This record gives sequence, structure tokens and C-alpha cells, in this order.
Amino acid sequence: MSERKPLTVSALTDYIKYKFDNDAHLKDVHLEGEVSNFKKNVRGHFYFTLKDDNASISAVMFRGNAWKVRFTPKDGMSVLVRGYVSVFKVAGSYQIYVEEMQEVGLGNLYRRYLELKEELEKKGYFEEERKRELPAFPKQVAVLTSATGAAVKDIIHIINRRYPLVKILVYPTTVQGEAAKEEIRDNLQKAGANPDNDVIILGRGGGSIEDLWAFNEEMVAEAIYQCPIPVISAVGHETDFTIADFVADKRAPTPSGAAEIAVPDQKALHRDIEKMKGSLYDNLQRLIERKKETVEELHDRYVMKDPVRILMPFERKLEYLRDKLRILSPAQKTLEAKKNLRQLEKNLFRSFSTLLSDKRRALSLSRDKLPFVDPKRLMEKGYTLAKKKGEIIKSVHMVDKGDRLEMEFFDGSIDVEVLNKKEKDRDG
Repeated sequence: MSERKPLTVSALTDYIKYKFDNDAHLKDVHLEGEVSNFKKNVRGHFYFTLKDDNASISAVMFRGNAWKVRFTPKDGMSVLVRGYVSVFKVAGSYQIYVEEMQEVGLGNLYRRYLELKEELEKKGYFEEERKRELPAFPKQVAVLTSATGAAVKDIIHIINRRYPLVKILVYPTTVQGEAAKEEIRDNLQKAGANPDNDVIILGRGGGSIEDLWAFNEEMVAEAIYQCPIPVISAVGHETDFTIADFVADKRAPTPSGAAEIAVPDQKALHRDIEKMKGSLYDNLQRLIERKKETVEELHDRYVMKDPVRILMPFERKLEYLRDKLRILSPAQKTLEAKKNLRQLEKNLFRSFSTLLSDKRRALSLSRDKLPFVDPKRLMEKGYTLAKKKGEIIKSVHMVDKGDRLEMEFFDGSIDVEVLNKKEKDRDG
């Protein structure tokens, strides 16, 4: 064997699992097969094998998805499942993690259902953030269902029993068949446009996926999504989920359940009111008792027996404020300010006069000295200014042999050329 470092079993399994989890084809798998070795554990998880004539794969469906399955899987049953394939590290085997399951007899419809569900989910139709809370005390409930079915009777009965103050407006709606989707859409638009409606119940009794298919149509989902008032979806029995259930603001397992969440319970309201009345009465009694104790305590105080004493501190404070007001009188303050201003004016005039005299004397002295520092007077005595390119030459070091210089006299100037230059000995 080579000296290459061996992998651990965990490392190899992690690598294989990574490959499975990052394969796009294995993230959303639709698989058809026969159920074998089916088991449901005490926690509600499904464990089984899916097989065909030539192969098999282990499958697991956790309780969060398993409770939605509307039938009991059995060995030998053909099913259509949707899920993802990954590696179960402990056993070192791959398996499919099932998220949805249907009997094969419903395969084509179920595929359409899953495709539309996925499409609308990507568009954000199912997001909880966009869903609205139901009104606490609705004045009118719109009911969209068959006018002759049991659902409408249950809804009306329960609403009248729970909250008889509310009005019920029924929009007779076909809820099954080819024409149902358009009628549901139209009635949703009518109910949403009625300003008196506070909440809408859209429902029907249970049935097969074909019976409920109108509630899986895109135009119905769009109408629910666009509806300006909250919609409760109550389609089928507890295990039936339709696209309408996911888009609606609330989902009820049954039409009766929708009626219960649409309106408050008058009996519960009465209990709450009685409870609040009792609490309010108790709080009021305690407040009255505390105020009585405060009044009795004040009545027993010595100062209440001699009320004049109450005024004494205020009288002393009033006298103090009067004296302070006299001292701080605006008229007095103004008079003092005028005196200070006149004195400041005198001081300012004196200071200005002294400063002006000093400046005049300094100006006269400067004027007398000016002739003595005038360069032209020196040049009349024979001094000249030597310039090189307009710059005054102050040292022989600024000049080189051959330079052309301008010699300025008091009465004119001449141009000269340097023939030679002599430097003084710096030492002396």
C-alpha cells in the first residue's frame, strides 16, 4: 500500500453527503414507486422503502409533513412523492426525504398542484408578512360558498350562535366543476369591492382532489392575493390543503372552523366584561379607601385646626419678594445705567484725546526724520545704486566678471560691464 494518508469514514461520508446536497437534480425530486416495509413510529414519522421492478430506495417523511397526507400509506401501494435525496450519515446510506405524497391515481393533478404552488411561493404569495389580522369585531361577514350545501348552513348557524350582532352576506358560488374557478374569482372581486364587508369566508366541504381543484387554480389564488379585505380559506377537511389555503390570510380546517375564527364568542365576551367589571369595582373601592385615609390624615393635622398658620410662610415670602422687587426695580436699574454711561462717555473722550495727541507727536517726529533716510539725498553726495537685472547688488559676491550692470545716479543711470572684481580679505 502507498504512504498516502487515509481518509476517515466520517470524512468520506461528509464528502459524499456534500456531493448529494449540492446536486441540483437531487434537491427537488418527483418519484413514483411502490411502498414497502412501511412503518409509522410513535412520534408520527413515516419510514418506508420505495421500489420498482429493478431498484429500491429508503424513504423517510417527518411528522411536520406526514400529518398532511390524507391517506394511510400501505405496503404495495403506488405513490407519487416529492422531496430531496441526501445521505444518512449514521448508516452511510442515501435516502429520499419526502415532503409531499399522493397516490399515483392523482399523479397528474398533483404535479400541476405542486408546480403552481412552487411558482406562487417564489412570487411571495404565501409570505406571512403580507397576511393581515382578522378584525376583532366585524360588522359584516361575506360568505362565498354553495347556497345549497351544508357548509353555508354550518357557517350561518355558528356565526349567529357566537356573535348575533354581525351581518352575514352570502354570495352563492359554484365550488366544483369547470365553471367554479371563474365564479369564485368574480365573487371574490364583488365581495372585496363592498365597503360594508369586513372579512370573507371562502369555503366548501371536503372531497377528492378533483372536487377541490377549483381552489388550486391560479386565477383564484390571484383573486385572493389581490382582495383588499382579509380572506379566510375553509376548503375541505383538516387534511386537505389547497393553493387557496396558502394564499389566504387565515386557513381554517373546516367551514365551521372558519365561522369560529371570523367572529368573537359572545359568551366569552360576556365573561370578559363581567371579569373587567369586577376588577374595576375592586380597584375603585381600593382607591376610595385610600382617599378616605388621606382625608382623615389631613383632617387630624395640627395646621388644619389653625388655618392661619398655613398663610404665615407665604406672607414672609411675599415681604421678601417685595423688598427684592424694590432693589431690582427696572427704573432704578435704568437710572444707574445712565449714570454709568455718562461716566464711560467722559472716560472715552479723555482716552481718545490723549491717544490722538500721542499719535500726532509721533507723526511729527517721523516727518522730521524722513529727509535723513531719503536715498536720493545720499546719491547727490556721490553714492550710486548698482543693479543686476533689476536686483540691487549688496555684495561683490553677487557679481561675476562679464556681467552687465546698471549704475543709477541721482540724475540718471548708465550701463557698465564688469571687467574684473576684487574681494576684500574676510580676515581684515
